[in-house]
Amino acid sequence: MMVPVALLLLGALTAVVAPRLLARADWVEREPVVALWAWQCVVAGVLLCCALSMTFSAASAWQAVRGQLFAPAPRDVVEAYALGPTPWAAATAVALACGGVWTAAMLTREIARARTRRGKRRAELVVRAPLLPGEEPGADRLVVLEGERPDAWWLPGAAPQLVITTAALRRLKGRQLDAVLAHEQGHAQARHDWLLHCSGALAAGFPQVPVFAAFRDEMHRLVELAADDVASRRFGRLTIALALVELNEERGVFGPCPTPQAHVPQRVHRLLSARPRLTAGRRLRLTAAAALVPVVPLLVAFVPALRALG
Repeated sequence: MMVPVALLLLGALTAVVAPRLLARADWVEREPVVALWAWQCVVAGVLLCCALSMTFSAASAWQAVRGQLFAPAPRDVVEAYALGPTPWAAATAVALACGGVWTAAMLTREIARARTRRGKRRAELVVRAPLLPGEEPGADRLVVLEGERPDAWWLPGAAPQLVITTAALRRLKGRQLDAVLAHEQGHAQARHDWLLHCSGALAAGFPQVPVFAAFRDEMHRLVELAADDVASRRFGRLTIALALVELNEERGVFGPCPTPQAHVPQRVHRLLSARPRLTAGRRLRLTAAAALVPVVPLLVAFVPALRALG
């Protein structure tokens, strides 16, 4: 009966240690795509620990679950896990199962809210940029809106569209517009909206769990850095940095007072500092190391079986 306990302890240890290691790492801003992968592996490892602990706790509490779980396994494997009724096994299994149901409910709610917001924005888009005779909704991937505020955003969905205001078109010079378009297309191609939905659902469903709040905050930051890199590789770091300045200069983000877009100056400074990327070998090693995080719970879960078979 030590396996469920070990999995819970491993999940708690991962949730505490991994975010601190990532916060102290000097490569995160240089390789945001690798950092995105690492954060997903950390959260997947924590969730996997909980799911496996729930499974083994349920098998310990109820004979029917144990029979189904170990139906094809030899008797020695079943005995190796020493699964027997304990006072807290059923409570642990039920609590973790409720957490899983709550997570699914929060994700469903987040997706529903996102669709509602997207529907409202599309409806506003039709009002501000009505369709001409013969045009079909969503047929144009680029929509230009009359507006005095320079802005550009990607509207995801079945027919994704890039929306840009006339003020932005007047302010962006040369290849800056192309860089902004590449930035927004980077979001769309990598499906960053799904990362934001998942991280937001976990943070909203479990506000008392720091790792999920950190996951949400880092996803919002890292997806912007990753999209900046997509644009900078095609049009140069200076071009996308100047485009960010032009789009956000009038919002006061570069002043002394903090604003909701306080991350923009950091992004501009990062682009202008032009720190070199990690070598391909180190990126590969970091990616492999992150992938081991969700593998460790599986090893812990199967160690007794492997010992019994060995």
